[in-house]
Amino acid sequence: MKTDSMTTIFDRGVFGFLKILMRGAGQVMFQRSAWTGLLFMVGIFWGAYAAGNGAVAWGALLGLVVSTATGFVLNLRAEDGEDGLWGFNGILVGCALPTLLHPTIWMWLALMLCAAATTWVRRGLNNIMRQWKINSLTFPFVLCCWVFLLAAHDMDALTSQASIHHHAHHHLPHTLGVVGAIECWLRGIAQVFLIDSWVTGVIFIIALGVSNCRAAVWASLGSALGAATALVMGAPMSDIAHGLYGFSPTLTGIALATVFYRPEWRSAAWATVGIIFTAFFQAAMNRALAPLGIATLTAPFCFTTWLFLLPMLRLNDDHPDHTSWHSSLKQHLSKR
Repeated sequence: MKTDSMTTIFDRGVFGFLKILMRGAGQVMFQRSAWTGLLFMVGIFWGAYAAGNGAVAWGALLGLVVSTATGFVLNLRAEDGEDGLWGFNGILVGCALPTLLHPTIWMWLALMLCAAATTWVRRGLNNIMRQWKINSLTFPFVLCCWVFLLAAHDMDALTSQASIHHHAHHHLPHTLGVVGAIECWLRGIAQVFLIDSWVTGVIFIIALGVSNCRAAVWASLGSALGAATALVMGAPMSDIAHGLYGFSPTLTGIALATVFYRPEWRSAAWATVGIIFTAFFQAAMNRALAPLGIATLTAPFCFTTWLFLLPMLRLNDDHPDHTSWHSSLKQHLSKR
């Protein structure tokens, strides 16, 4: 029998709802831990206020609440709500729109509508993608935000920020020293939530370690390898320095190495290739979307991860009952 979502929320009370919210924040990086989500929120608030844009922090919280509440109102699968799977796209919307649009009253209304839309768009996309044994990942966030960002070009009430890249354009380095490279690496992890702060990157690594040390390692490797690939290939130094080649590889690394394949040397090699490929996808999408004046968001991560899952490779045939990606996907397909 289907559990009624509204009954569930009232039964659990305020503390239970807060726990669900924090799990939603953690699910951005595939972590069900409420403590991880809480530390993510700490990192977001730190980075947003350090950059002088507190609207991003409050937008993240609002998007998280609205998208989660939408799942309850629509009476969607209660287990998904318990796991925080209604909230992870909404919190990203809440980070993105105040970063990329001026925080007017109309932006806040658009944020709430966009965040709510991600909940039912996720459900719809998962219904379509299930036949290919993949799921929507963070693409509901990407798709819904693209709609509103493109609409802003024709709707004067939604005013775009001066730059589609979410960072300031002062003090841009021509080279990276040791300290600059470390900050770049940490910013890449923080930019998953569109936060340009190396301190936030440190907080996020700690947050991942609370839930899954392997995920923390692969997030770190993803950001570092993505930035290194961009650096070797001569991508714009300003983008590299601000972590813009690190955030999608961070997510790809976690997804391929810790979620959809059992951790071992073959899946590690596959994930490493995926991380590098994501950096190229990032550059390609930067070029493709520049004429439209919108950011790539986490689309490079989504497209790369799909391409690395669609072949349905069995990297662990020595233990088919436990190690093929199908067993892992069975657990995550209905949840993401």
